Amino acid sequence: MDQNKQRIVYFSHGGGPLPLLGDPGHKAMIDFMRVLPEQIARPDLILVISAHWEEAIPTLLGSPTPPMFYDYYGFPPETYEVTYPAPGAPEAAHKIAEMLLAAGVPAQINPTRGYDHGHFIPLMIMYSEADIPTLQLSLIRGLNPERHLQLGEALRPLLEENVLIIGSGFSFHNISAFSWSATKAPDPANDAFQDWLIEATQHTAYADTRHALLNWAQAPHARYCHPREEHLLPLLVCAGLAQSSAQVLFDDTILGKRGVAFGW
Repeated sequence: MDQNKQRIVYFSHGGGPLPLLGDPGHKAMIDFMRVLPEQIARPDLILVISAHWEEAIPTLLGSPTPPMFYDYYGFPPETYEVTYPAPGAPEAAHKIAEMLLAAGVPAQINPTRGYDHGHFIPLMIMYSEADIPTLQLSLIRGLNPERHLQLGEALRPLLEENVLIIGSGFSFHNISAFSWSATKAPDPANDAFQDWLIEATQHTAYADTRHALLNWAQAPHARYCHPREEHLLPLLVCAGLAQSSAQVLFDDTILGKRGVAFGW
């Protein structure tokens, strides 16, 4: 396993199925995701923490053949026919659940839920062959930042295995503020938050990163960028898992707004 390759990635996954429709507002994101696997050693398993799944306690998909969960509305019929037939990994799900429990983090398995679009959209772009087993892990209802950092910390034994961990969210997620176009309009408030996010993930001491992310709502224009923080919290899980400074992998425009991606 190449230790110089990315093991943990947080990125912005775009708006619903629009990346599959060739939407020009997603071109930079699509181009990035297509080449991202070149920076990643081919994993034996992909674990996705998606912004689109919240449970009372951390929950893992348990089906050997997860169905599709089309959790978007009002799009063309063909977007409800796409499939991503990657195999599930129920044995790994049980192993990770036991790992969390051993760390004092309650966990459970859902045997019927499918891949939501925070999971299947980026993987369709990155690994279109759908031949790598993949799991999904939920966020924790209530969206407490410390619980999500702790969730990442409890997953650290995964770093001893050939697993790719993806935090799939969006570093800017104010639906009413998106331009829904390929044109980037000036947005100093978003720039200030994205710059803060980059700085927060660059600390060499994990204690400093942890303190910053615990207090993310005090960052410049935080609530403008995240009226509700479910798209930010996958980053906290990744940071808690990595406990090292991040590399900026992407800093460009999605739906007319600046978004970033990090790797560890």
